[in-house]
Amino acid sequence: MSKFSCSRNLMIGAGFAALLATLGVSQLALQGKAEAQRDVSAPKFEVDPFWPKPLPNHWVMGMTIGLWVDSNDNVWIVHRANTVDRTLNQADRGLGECCKAAPPVLAFDKAGNLIHAWGGPGQGYEWPESNHGIFVDHKGNVWIGGNGGPDSHILKFTQDGKFLAQYGKAGARRKAGAAADATVEASQAGFVGNSNDPDNFGRVAKIFVDAKTNEAYVADGYLNKRVAVIDGDTGKMKRYWGAYGNKPDDAPLGAYDPKAPKAQQFRTPVHCADVSVDRLVYVCDRVNDRLQVFTTEGKFVKEMYYKTDTRSDGSVWDIAFSKDPEQKYIFMADGVNENVVVIARQDLKPLTTFGDGGNHPGEFHGVHSIATDSKGNIFTTETYEGRRVQKFVFKGMGPVTKFDQGVPRPDSK
Repeated sequence: MSKFSCSRNLMIGAGFAALLATLGVSQLALQGKAEAQRDVSAPKFEVDPFWPKPLPNHWVMGMTIGLWVDSNDNVWIVHRANTVDRTLNQADRGLGECCKAAPPVLAFDKAGNLIHAWGGPGQGYEWPESNHGIFVDHKGNVWIGGNGGPDSHILKFTQDGKFLAQYGKAGARRKAGAAADATVEASQAGFVGNSNDPDNFGRVAKIFVDAKTNEAYVADGYLNKRVAVIDGDTGKMKRYWGAYGNKPDDAPLGAYDPKAPKAQQFRTPVHCADVSVDRLVYVCDRVNDRLQVFTTEGKFVKEMYYKTDTRSDGSVWDIAFSKDPEQKYIFMADGVNENVVVIARQDLKPLTTFGDGGNHPGEFHGVHSIATDSKGNIFTTETYEGRRVQKFVFKGMGPVTKFDQGVPRPDSK
């Protein structure tokens, strides 16, 4: 064999060995990635397609726009009865037995039985033009906000629907000269925000009452651009703040652009402001595709951006905390990408998602609000054409094998 042939064979052998080594390293890397993936675990859920039970009296829901689970694991929702489609709402029109819009406030027990049904205009208070958000506090009081044109106030009731208090006055943010009887659509330009108003609100999206301090954290909201904190008994404003803890500024921000510098103010709507067990306030800055975290005094702590290419209504709609003592997980409703995101709360790392767009059980059409019960089950409501409440049963912890889990059907493995 020639010296050239020997050299060539040595080169081929060395190259083959190098290739094997590279493949080995790649295989180890892939195996390491798979091991790392198996090391990630998250709460698992399955949809309960039979919860809640059918409503009585041929009742149907409109846009289902608020949700909370009380200390007895009763599930409270508020919907917009005036959005029930005319083609469906035949009973109210005298055209048939079915169907009829249910009262705006509905509550279900653990088994899905309807136990409360009330709400709408009444004596001594101004019902929201477009109700939005519901909360049951540690005293059993039911709080309701609104994001219609004149909705610059908050209402509080007993669980049987007895009126207790109104904080703020409807129409307080109306521009001078705007028509008093304008429709919601026509009146959007007839009102002006004032995120530094100590007495009134600007289309409240959600209320969260902190049992430890009896303070209500108000996501304020669809016209204003702030988190406002009020006394839970008197409604007196105690403090408020904007994005990054800045003083709120109502100047227009223009259209959301994911390539632009970080907005130093919230965009409307400020859609949630929930307090965790370790005294942090999590704020849904929906259209900015971000979740910001503050101390209870309004000092900025950290933030998470999620799917920043999401335009339109944004990706960060509402959150709920897991029911373990440390609240290790955040469950976030994403009403544009149509799923629930499971997030590790300490580092704000998204772990997995479940759900998809559609009308079948476990799918979503405008997933809007989210809450958890004492067993760790998740409940969601849907706006737009979804118009329902769904239950997702907690099935324990499990490995994350892929980020998007899809629809969590009862027969899923």
